[in-house]
Amino acid sequence: MTVGRPMANYAAARRAGDFLFVSGVVAVDPSRKAIVQSYDELPAHAREALRGLGYDTGQMTVDLYEAPAVAQSWFVLDRIRQIAEEHGATMADAIKLVQYFRDLRHYPFYNRVRGLFYPGEPPASTVVEVARFMPGDAALIEVEATIHLAR
Repeated sequence: MTVGRPMANYAAARRAGDFLFVSGVVAVDPSRKAIVQSYDELPAHAREALRGLGYDTGQMTVDLYEAPAVAQSWFVLDRIRQIAEEHGATMADAIKLVQYFRDLRHYPFYNRVRGLFYPGEPPASTVVEVARFMPGDAALIEVEATIHLAR
């Protein structure tokens, strides 16, 4: 299975000319078919990077509040990075992100994590708050991307 392959019946990404349109990505771990909810579900290098931002503190009351949004932010952006790489691109080639949030209060967490993937200026962005997500109530963040493929 391709890393970025969705679990539903749609294309994870579609190329049109020099552009790659990445479908909305949510933080569903395909190996468990479950939505990421904690830092424990992320690889060690992700947790180390998040600690550098002041997340994954080891303090139960802090981590319980922040972990779902922070872990999902990292997971979604890393999945987009993987899809981009499968098509010969990098995150720097992303020219537009559309970011959907169940609750806009999660945006500051996401925005800080996004800085790990875009240390300079981030792509053009749209932020939308939505009332419902699939695949369930635990999904807090969904991101779609437009990536320029300079080939």
